[in-house]
Amino acid sequence: MAIGPLTGIIHWPGRAYASADNRFYGLCRSCTTEHIWRGVISHYHRGPREWARPRRRPARTTCRLINPEFNEEMILMFLRPLSLLICCASLTVNAADTPWRLGPSLGLPSSLSLTGQHRMRYETLDGQFRNGRAGGDQALMFRTSLLAEINFDRFRIGVEGLDSRAALADAGTPLGNTDVNPLDLLQAYIELPVADLFVNGSNSTLRGGRMTIDLGSRRLVARNSFRNTINTFTGVDWQWTGPGQDRFRAFYTLPVQRLVDGSPLDNDPEFDRQDTDVQLWGLYYAPARMPWGDPGEVYLLGLHEDDSADLQTSNRDIETMGIRLYRQPAAGRFDYQLESIYQFGESRDTTAAMDVTDLDHFAHFQHAEVGYTFASPWSPQLLLQYDYASGDDRGGDGDNNRFDTLFGARRFEYGPTSLWGAFGRANLSTPGVRLNLKPAEKLSAFLALRGFWLADSDDAWTTAGIRNPAGSSESFVGAQVEASLRWDIIPKSVQVELGGAYLSAGDLMTGANKGDASYFYSQWVLSF
Repeated sequence: MAIGPLTGIIHWPGRAYASADNRFYGLCRSCTTEHIWRGVISHYHRGPREWARPRRRPARTTCRLINPEFNEEMILMFLRPLSLLICCASLTVNAADTPWRLGPSLGLPSSLSLTGQHRMRYETLDGQFRNGRAGGDQALMFRTSLLAEINFDRFRIGVEGLDSRAALADAGTPLGNTDVNPLDLLQAYIELPVADLFVNGSNSTLRGGRMTIDLGSRRLVARNSFRNTINTFTGVDWQWTGPGQDRFRAFYTLPVQRLVDGSPLDNDPEFDRQDTDVQLWGLYYAPARMPWGDPGEVYLLGLHEDDSADLQTSNRDIETMGIRLYRQPAAGRFDYQLESIYQFGESRDTTAAMDVTDLDHFAHFQHAEVGYTFASPWSPQLLLQYDYASGDDRGGDGDNNRFDTLFGARRFEYGPTSLWGAFGRANLSTPGVRLNLKPAEKLSAFLALRGFWLADSDDAWTTAGIRNPAGSSESFVGAQVEASLRWDIIPKSVQVELGGAYLSAGDLMTGANKGDASYFYSQWVLSF
């Protein structure tokens, strides 16, 4: 199996497109100047390109492209080695599409594992919905990770580096440390396996150092997948699995603060660090089966914060307890998932140094879904879903009732994050329907529709920073349609994904002078 050279396949009407000669054409977000970007998406074997003279239309405003020469060099710097790696991978796979891996190709000993991943994603947003922002945005996101693991007789050492960068953005793009985290240490741990602890036939591992964590449904603690940066923690994590597949987990960590030197636009690295004044711990138990035969889990998490000289927090001192019951989907049967989470403790309204008022924190989140997978071509799975995350009902009453999702992921429920990120797990009431499809062995797709209401109209649409004006109590934010198509060109090695979301403005948005919004992305992932 062979893969041809990279070609420009990004297409977004009125924004960007690729021509027959593989030049990438783009329209600036705030002007009508048409720039021809030679070689940005081009054949891997072509030589260096120069910017063509722009073909100008009558400009309405000033072009917002920042330093195009810098952007081109950055893009080419990543595209050339990426193209080469894809070609190498395609030439080394056999007829069975065996994944290509870096370690065996380098002839490394079996005790040393070396794997990595490079992802490049172009994103464009039209109709900015965030408060205080207008127009559209675009960005080219790069995320590269490399993991090395050394296995000894009694323990394992792992080190993983991460480089997360953004290009094609400007001063009006809402970039932060969830998008950019260049050249940093994601994981560095020692892992000790222990057999037959407490019960014969059990297995457990004790991991210490810097690490990523996926817990349960990933709604509260997650290793981020779609987002360009990844949560990581410094501490200890113990996992135990009994002979009957009952699982127990306990961890105590310091969440790592992602840092960038200066503006995220500059992609200048600064080493991440943890603060002893921010602590996250957790206890988790998952029996193999509940009495009625399906799996489940219960957990208790604690987050404790204090302000320090280098970090301002909302002084959260909260415990989060929850239970999840579910049945895995299978052809020809119903599946379901129920999760109920409650939070209690103390927190503050803001992270401002002048905010010293501790509020009683009580909040909750509820998730319910039921699905059915049809035993038919394309394996369609139809899901009905509902989420409720509490909001703060009355300001100034000494209470904080807004749910806090801690370090959880949200892309799998509420749409893409990154430049989009329209909805989070706070102050929302959202029913939805979703259709998952498997058109072919290497193709998967989904289509989802959700309506979004504020759980409490006195609180904000948190991700957009929009509130009802005085005297108004609108709660309908809007309806979002989302779709995605993923093609595993070489399974577990080369993947292409296209997707997007469209938000039809509701009463809350129109009352804030916001209209419909749309988002599109195309991404390439190489695992090696």
